[in-house]
Amino acid sequence: MNETLTSLITYPAPDGAALNDDFSVRVRTEEGKYQDLFTYLVRVDMHDVREASMATFDFTGVVEVEITYRREALHQVDIRPLASHIDFNYDSNKIWLRLDRPCNLSIEANGDRFHNLHLFAHALEEDAPDPESSDVAFIEPGEYEIQNKIDLLRHTSQAAGPAKRVIYFGPGMHRFQDGLFHVPSNATVYLAGGSVIIGSLVCDHVENVHIRGRGMVYLRDIEKSTYWRSVQINYSSHITVEDIISIDPPHYSIHLGKSENVRIRGFKSFSTRGWCDGIDMMSCKNVLIEDVFLRTSDDCIAIYASRGEFKGDTSNVRVNRAVLWADVAHPVMIGVHGDHEGEGDTIENISFHHIDILEHHEPQDGYWGCLAINAGDQNTVRNVSFNDVRIEPFELGRLFDIRVFHNPKYNPVPGSRVENVYFNDVSYQGTCDNPSVIAGYDANRRVTGVHFRNLLINGEPIMNAEAGNFQCNEFQSNVTFE
Repeated sequence: MNETLTSLITYPAPDGAALNDDFSVRVRTEEGKYQDLFTYLVRVDMHDVREASMATFDFTGVVEVEITYRREALHQVDIRPLASHIDFNYDSNKIWLRLDRPCNLSIEANGDRFHNLHLFAHALEEDAPDPESSDVAFIEPGEYEIQNKIDLLRHTSQAAGPAKRVIYFGPGMHRFQDGLFHVPSNATVYLAGGSVIIGSLVCDHVENVHIRGRGMVYLRDIEKSTYWRSVQINYSSHITVEDIISIDPPHYSIHLGKSENVRIRGFKSFSTRGWCDGIDMMSCKNVLIEDVFLRTSDDCIAIYASRGEFKGDTSNVRVNRAVLWADVAHPVMIGVHGDHEGEGDTIENISFHHIDILEHHEPQDGYWGCLAINAGDQNTVRNVSFNDVRIEPFELGRLFDIRVFHNPKYNPVPGSRVENVYFNDVSYQGTCDNPSVIAGYDANRRVTGVHFRNLLINGEPIMNAEAGNFQCNEFQSNVTFE
């Protein structure tokens, strides 16, 4: 770890990490000395997998970033989300940025979104554990059976008490021979900057767990058939996942099943394989997701009720400040799965705030929608709001898809109702010929109460369904624009 004036921290890449030399990146404090950043290779997209780049650092105050583009001559630069309004200039093959706040950015040279640089500029960590403390079980890099390392934790517990247990993965490559690390209750799992974990972190029937740090969970070389998730949270409560990065898991980046009081903050993920969603939840309550960057080859965030072994409603989910990039499928999907064998479930009290959508590309028209609510399996979806959502030009799909529907591939029966959905301050800049949809299934399975306030498409206020290119069938009612 290198530190300059306590306001800029960079982390070395461990031996064996996959790097990409399309970009070289340096960062410095004002008037300070430049420090080189390691640019990791991250694969993106599923239809045509390509190699992009990623670099990270921590800072406070103001820093200057110098980026050298190596693939070809540089004649255009885009920095997204556009709403970040980052000051930059470029000349020849170099780009210069000035950053005065934490941000998650895509640096795109010559319009190329698939060989871009993902730059994650974090705030400085607070209260990071001390690896030399007697309260910490420090794990050196290497290949080992992680469950055997729990003996270290037991010794730590005797000295620190069960509420202060810390498992600290030091910088370097860690490969779990047994694959899955079943995290115990009342523990902090800390991934130090420069650490790379090859294995899955599992919270199963536990409570009071904090998974955090500047490290990565790297699963690119793990077989798809394992269906491992970077983090799995089942039947658990009071769980926090903070700031770690997930790279190419065989299944979801984070899976939540029948869990409550979960907070996911500062999480970043990349995926390239089928059914590799970002954050998916089934039958959960009281979930807070904030300050995330999700570039996935399936839904970025999916909110469901009953599915498989997880039974029950889902409620009280809030997403704040998210950058969503769906190379495949939906940035946001709500409602598909539920108790189809019984009377269905209720998915309610869901809100999204301050969202930037950077891509939506789906070849199958049954899976379109940047913001999608598709009630299946006799579900009722109600009391959902989207607030301050900025949708940038995307390749293929539609803006809104609000339906009670029946997809035989996933739903034995149709949904029940969608009601009380609010879109406040949503804007789209770009071309989309595919109409948005608001549609019930039949006279008894309806969509009702969908309200748009300050919907802007290419800067024009949308005051009715026709102006917004909406298709509304006869099984919907009380759709308003203002």
